[in-house]
Amino acid sequence: MDGEPAGCVFCVRKDSVTAQLRLLLVEPSARGLGIGARLVEECMRFARAAGYQQMALWTQDCLPGARRIYQRAGFQLAGQGKHHSFGHDLVEQTWTRPL
Repeated sequence: MDGEPAGCVFCVRKDSVTAQLRLLLVEPSARGLGIGARLVEECMRFARAAGYQQMALWTQDCLPGARRIYQRAGFQLAGQGKHHSFGHDLVEQTWTRPL
């Protein structure tokens, strides 16, 4: 954005048919501009082109902005559970969608 990085996303192999979306980050100054949705769409496009059939991601329930992006992109909640990480009691969530 104006020559500066505005965000990033990783696409990694989970297994032979599943790509995993990892580490969606959007700079605070760029939030609300649709950059997160564009990064998720690009990640899915890349995974499709690489031959994957589905995509998964792992997130926390305390990140409602990210979850809205994932839901709008067609991801569905596949499972969740309590865990303790980063010094906090959290609820992890796994989301999936076909490509």
